[in-house]
Amino acid sequence: MASTRRYRGIDQLSARDRIVVALMVVVPTLLVLWLVWIPALGSVLLSFTNWDGIGPLSGIKPVGLQNYRDITTIYPPFWPAIQHNLIWLAVMFLVATPLGMLFAILVDRGVAGTRFYQTSIYLPVVLSLALIGFIWQLIYSRDQGLLNALTGGSTDWYGDSSVNLWAALVAATWRHSGYIMLLYLAGLKGVDPSLREAAKIDGASETTTFFKVVFPVMRPINIIVLVVTFIESLRAFDLVWVINKGRNGLELISTLVTQNVVGEASRIGFGSALATIMLAISSVLVFIYLRIAMKED
Repeated sequence: MASTRRYRGIDQLSARDRIVVALMVVVPTLLVLWLVWIPALGSVLLSFTNWDGIGPLSGIKPVGLQNYRDITTIYPPFWPAIQHNLIWLAVMFLVATPLGMLFAILVDRGVAGTRFYQTSIYLPVVLSLALIGFIWQLIYSRDQGLLNALTGGSTDWYGDSSVNLWAALVAATWRHSGYIMLLYLAGLKGVDPSLREAAKIDGASETTTFFKVVFPVMRPINIIVLVVTFIESLRAFDLVWVINKGRNGLELISTLVTQNVVGEASRIGFGSALATIMLAISSVLVFIYLRIAMKED
């Protein structure tokens, strides 16, 4: 009976209400199409051309898979960029994410000064990676940096290609761990306290309770963290661009795209092929996530 009334209410919407509902659906859809799907499809199409961004669109010539062959065979920065993205992904998964989880557990237990620690750890999240790069420059500077002043060294942490990737990863971990802490803290607050009490009665330790009871219950949060970490690692850009524009040991796929599309080279087709590769890699885990989420629903 209630459902019948609800459907009758929808049918009895006034003309003004119908217009409002239509706008609420159409406007966001058009924005998504205009700002996301059309540029993405345009990049895919341009990746099969040699367009340099100069001249009319009628002058674009298709080159088939030539851009992709050139990227994988005669473009030296590509494979180092793939390697660096994989290292970035590994550090975010194996260091930043467990660190954020640990922070969430400690804050959730209500240690003294919880609000202070929670705010301090989360503070880097509200800052852009570009600003974080400048902040860590004060620590990493060869001549005036805090790190060299404390250790008495003279390492150029941002300029030395053998260490600058790791220096950037420390800065990225500082920010990412706070974001992961917030996600897991929300998940921990949603766990039924009776589960922990039952495990405690059975004699399980806190560590066993977390990994055997609490962690599996937070499966939706774990999947979100997985996807977020993967995408954040793949599209890492701001920090390395601020440091040296993604050169000299800091090559990433995102910086290669920018260098070719808006850099001096102005190779739109070539840069679009790099962007398409990046899009394809990102789509894999997003597709897996959506499939799992829809299966659960």
